[in-house]
Amino acid sequence: MELRHLRYFVAIAEAGTVSGAATRLHVTQPSLSRQLRQLERELGVELFDLVGRRFTLSPAGRTLLPLARDVLGRADAVRAAAAFHRNGRLERLTIGAPAVTLTDVVAPFIATLAAEDPTTDVLGADGLSAAETLRLGADLAIGTARGADPYRSQPLAVLPVWAYVPVGHRWQDREEVTLAELIAEPLIVLPPASTARQALEHAVASIGAGLNTGSDVGGGSRSVTEAANGTVAQALAAAGRGVAVVTDDPRFGLVPLAVDLGGRRLSIRLVVVWDSRHAAAATVEEFAARLGRFVRDRYNAPAD
Repeated sequence: MELRHLRYFVAIAEAGTVSGAATRLHVTQPSLSRQLRQLERELGVELFDLVGRRFTLSPAGRTLLPLARDVLGRADAVRAAAAFHRNGRLERLTIGAPAVTLTDVVAPFIATLAAEDPTTDVLGADGLSAAETLRLGADLAIGTARGADPYRSQPLAVLPVWAYVPVGHRWQDREEVTLAELIAEPLIVLPPASTARQALEHAVASIGAGLNTGSDVGGGSRSVTEAANGTVAQALAAAGRGVAVVTDDPRFGLVPLAVDLGGRRLSIRLVVVWDSRHAAAATVEEFAARLGRFVRDRYNAPAD
């Protein structure tokens, strides 16, 4: 049995499809399917049941999944510890986060690092929990949920979710709009896994409405368009197709408006999570603190 086979098993279980796992692992679907079948032959059990196009864990798979995760975690810890002791320092550090956070938060932070700092890489983690991101090889994971033991976490910042309109829009001279006003407009939103979309849906649900792409939104809203990412959402807003609801930094000359929820503003709370068992846990924790200070200074945002 090879560790990569266990890693493939875990990735398919978390993605729910071979195609999703293949994209995450940067391997081809046929190769991933072959490796899964080889692992099942070696173990003598079927790990998944195919329901439609999705893979659901078989009874054996549900039993073996936490064991596979534990093995992979221990193997990664061995590698990290060996590298740390071999070099006497952490040479490389990987930060996992959703794509928009990597672009607007992590990349600018990396640009501030000194020559003596670890070489910093990134890992895309759209739709993944912090634990899943760390299991994929990240040393730090940015998300919206704190980590449970043995994971540790620190608050990063509370960041606004903006409603972007083009210059010339009747709201261009305002600083904020109410949620009721917002959902009465054509909206451009992100995919369901995005934190901005989730924050918006939660807020809309709290007033007894709903958000359904391709149809009307409850509470009198007009059409809703789903864009692949924040840049595309803002481009559509610049083209006059609606109001883009994203956390991204402004592009295309758009005007950002805060969304008033009645005493507070639509926002997301970012936290950074790491594994307390990491061989260089002290260094990783110090990086987490530095990242937090950078984010709060850059966006003039509170920690929590």
